[in-house]
Amino acid sequence: MTVRVARAAFRKGSLAIRVRDELGSLFTDEEFANLFPVRGKPAWSPGRLALVLVLQFVEGLTDRQAAEAVRARIDFKYALGLELDDPGFDFSVLSEFRDRLVEADAGRQMLDGILVAAREKNLLVTGGKARTDSTHVQSAARELNWLEMVAETLRSALNAAAVTAPDWLRETADPDWFRHYATRAEDSRFPKARAKRDEVGRRIGVDGMRLLAAVTSPGAPAGLRDVEQVEILRQIWVQHFHVVEGEVRRRDPKDRPPGAKRLVTPYDIEARGSVKRDTMWDGYKVHLTEACGTDAPNLITNVATTVATVPDSVMSETIHASLAERHCLPGEHWVDAGYPTAAALVTARQEHGVILHGPVGANTNDRAGTPGGYGQEAFTIDWDHQKVTCPGGKTNVNWSTRHSQHGRPVLRVLFSTTDCRPCPLRRECTNSPIAPRRELRLRHREEHHALHAARAEQQTDEWKERYQIRAGVEGTISQGVGRCGLRRSRYRGLAKTSLQHQLTGAAINLARIDTHLTGQRRALTRTSHFAALRPTE
Repeated sequence: MTVRVARAAFRKGSLAIRVRDELGSLFTDEEFANLFPVRGKPAWSPGRLALVLVLQFVEGLTDRQAAEAVRARIDFKYALGLELDDPGFDFSVLSEFRDRLVEADAGRQMLDGILVAAREKNLLVTGGKARTDSTHVQSAARELNWLEMVAETLRSALNAAAVTAPDWLRETADPDWFRHYATRAEDSRFPKARAKRDEVGRRIGVDGMRLLAAVTSPGAPAGLRDVEQVEILRQIWVQHFHVVEGEVRRRDPKDRPPGAKRLVTPYDIEARGSVKRDTMWDGYKVHLTEACGTDAPNLITNVATTVATVPDSVMSETIHASLAERHCLPGEHWVDAGYPTAAALVTARQEHGVILHGPVGANTNDRAGTPGGYGQEAFTIDWDHQKVTCPGGKTNVNWSTRHSQHGRPVLRVLFSTTDCRPCPLRRECTNSPIAPRRELRLRHREEHHALHAARAEQQTDEWKERYQIRAGVEGTISQGVGRCGLRRSRYRGLAKTSLQHQLTGAAINLARIDTHLTGQRRALTRTSHFAALRPTE
């Protein structure tokens, strides 16, 4: 009956109907059996719930709207294989199912289910080309200024203590606390003058120290110090306040922990603050990898979510390992300048057979950029005998292993002062006119060759022409932002944000498969009418 009514009502089909007809049942209950106990009341089909979550992201529905669509929409019933009179489920079931997925770290199964079905229908081509880019993701918690953050942290701890030990807190709390922290910090009118704002900050710091001292005192109720909000208060106070000569003071910026460890809000303790060019945000970062370069749809093959402070340069190996685990490795991987490093180029080729393509930064510790200067290419390196010959024909006197300022292993090569001082080429060879001798910092052999080969290749017109394929991933990020709200986390915490991004990747894949099935052409880059009149060079 569901099939007959759906065919009559949707004569041209719909995304949900076409996906069911082409890909079949994407998820089975057996795939999620480990998420549920052996005994207990039977749950609604987890395989169907997984598909509901993906369709929810495809259409941008809330939990209530998604549950209502399962109950009332014929195309949803068709995709889920339900009878017309099936009553569906309560919307809270979706939240509970997401919690189960997070606890079992099973979010990637959402994306993998789509990829497996697409590969069986020859809609996914691997071993060719892929491209990756990242974008910022704002935390679900509102961004707070410093006064709001410390005030909200203290207010959150007071609320938690009021639930855990109300009688104790009633006797301990200062009467002024009820005036300052009974309502949200954003409802307060903080002074505008710098001196008065500093005074408010010191007052909040003193009140927080008093609460922490009371919580850790022998007379405090057992277990109060273990309350999550109290522990968050302690961490933030350690990061932002200290006691100097018996007075609570705010720490100087240089005395605070680095951004990777610094909390930015008491309501999402895994979010971190970061900056990329002109963009500043508190939250996370997501990396999207998609297959490209064929007539098949450009499907997202990997989604990786990290805290905002993790640089792109350390993500290549993580992405390749994830792709290899699911047999989705490309032959060529195109990325922007943030990803390729000497180690990443070598590791990608040796361990995964992947050629990593991306703009490699110039050597900033080199004289090649100085007019008439001698860069590393002007030196002859004998790796087997650890000998380096300079443009003047002299050889090094020292070859040792060191670490760069970023902690990477490098080789330090020194030449003799006796040879360099009288050399007529010293000014063109050293970074300073008073430097007594030349010093080289080299990568290890494989990394050195890979880096120099990449720098030489990316100067060619052929490589620049091929590199244009990377720009297409910007459209994928734009689609994720416009269709699924990619840059704003719906949930708090890294695990749930990661699940959101896996569902976003699965939803984009379904939308692209549907577009491919209906024969819609890929959109071209938008050009304004005025820009189209620009004369060719």
